Amino acid sequence: MINRLGRRMLRDPRGSVVTEFALLAPTIMTLMFGVFQIGIGMQNYNAMRSVASDVMRYAVVNYQTGNELSNDQIRFYLRSIAIENPYNLDSTRLELSVTSVATPRVTGTIEKTVRMTYSVPTVLSFIGVDEFPITYEQPLFLVKST
Repeated sequence: MINRLGRRMLRDPRGSVVTEFALLAPTIMTLMFGVFQIGIGMQNYNAMRSVASDVMRYAVVNYQTGNELSNDQIRFYLRSIAIENPYNLDSTRLELSVTSVATPRVTGTIEKTVRMTYSVPTVLSFIGVDEFPITYEQPLFLVKST
């Protein structure tokens, strides 16, 4: 009797879709959230690139008009741009530094390095993926007005 019940259950297709879905759904959902996580990381990286470009323009224009900015002034402006619209980066996840280069690569310029590090929030914490940092670094060449 148990043998017959077992054979009948093996031949019965009802419930197989639910079983297959139960086996595959976690993998498919994890892949979907992974694509979403990559999109968040790319958006944050592109925001950092755009923020750096905005700050570079600001610093170049100021130097051309005779207003020499300190590293702290550039860093403060960098933070104020990054946390406002349209970028909306979270200030608690953002680390910024502006450093002067001792020997500029281009003669007659002042070279500074702008470095931004942002901890990308995770949507994959349910599988043990923590926040991960992304870093963007760009040189800034300034020419003093004459």
